[in-house]
Amino acid sequence: MQVLNLVTSPDAEFYRLQVRALERQGIDETTLGVPGEQRFTDDGVDDRSVLDYLRYYPQVLRESFDSYDLVHANYGLTAPAAIGQPNLPVVLTLWGTDLMGKYGRLGRLCARRADAVIVMSERMAETLPIDCHVIPHGVDLEQFRPFPQRPAREAIGWRHDASHVLFPYPEQRPVKDYPRAERVVEAARERYGGDIDLQTLYGVPHERMPLYMNAADALLLTSRREGSPNSVKEAMACDLPVVATDVGDVRTRLAGVDGSHVCRADGELVDGLVDVLERGEPSTGREAIAPLGLEQMGERIRAVYESVLDTRAEPQTGAAPTRNPVSSR
Repeated sequence: MQVLNLVTSPDAEFYRLQVRALERQGIDETTLGVPGEQRFTDDGVDDRSVLDYLRYYPQVLRESFDSYDLVHANYGLTAPAAIGQPNLPVVLTLWGTDLMGKYGRLGRLCARRADAVIVMSERMAETLPIDCHVIPHGVDLEQFRPFPQRPAREAIGWRHDASHVLFPYPEQRPVKDYPRAERVVEAARERYGGDIDLQTLYGVPHERMPLYMNAADALLLTSRREGSPNSVKEAMACDLPVVATDVGDVRTRLAGVDGSHVCRADGELVDGLVDVLERGEPSTGREAIAPLGLEQMGERIRAVYESVLDTRAEPQTGAAPTRNPVSSR
């Protein structure tokens, strides 16, 4: 099977992991990125110009005449170019901000025209008036795994006489709500019996993230909205306790996981953080996240591709075929 991947962020680690997982499933792929310099709004939305996307369509159209079986539009802003070419069936993956944020209307409109739609969470699926596949980004369970805290702290230079709360996002992105994280940690300090260091983290090579996950005592997520946050799943794979707002699929992922809390109000976040720090124990997240390994993700996406191609291969009667989502959650 040969797939043309359209993507705004070809270097994004979770996208590269997806490509490698699908290659192991026997998928040959070509990635076509949006032209122009990539830049983001404060909410993490791709903010390239309309002209960049107008330049993109002729490239996609030209590629669509090659020997591909289908086109996979990764992220909603690539969808107009995908559905605008007449040659290939279209699979559309929506990541979160492209459905819940500034360009959500465009994402919903394009989803109606795709042959199949993949979303990150049931909450995202509920916002769409069509059937779709819920396939969150997978976790590299070999890379993200538990190991002793002390050597991890020594490797990154964190002190041993404090509890460390990890906030693995840039402070400047409003959707991540760093000021709320500061308020929660400050309130927790007043109740907790030891020092608490709030560790913000951004731009660290992905292969070093397990060090920080294992050096920390808790991951704190205060986001206003998410799809299926990779940081939560990676923390679970390291058995790092998670205290998070009720966004995206976080409640589903953490259901039944000891030593983690899903919260709505600031007071609940404070209570949850104090609880996991006082316990001082790992979570049971790794067992819960095991079904979301990279191989399982690759198998499920390949199954979506196959369902689209099988539907296209069926004899058509009556009116000419149109693009419609062909399978359910």
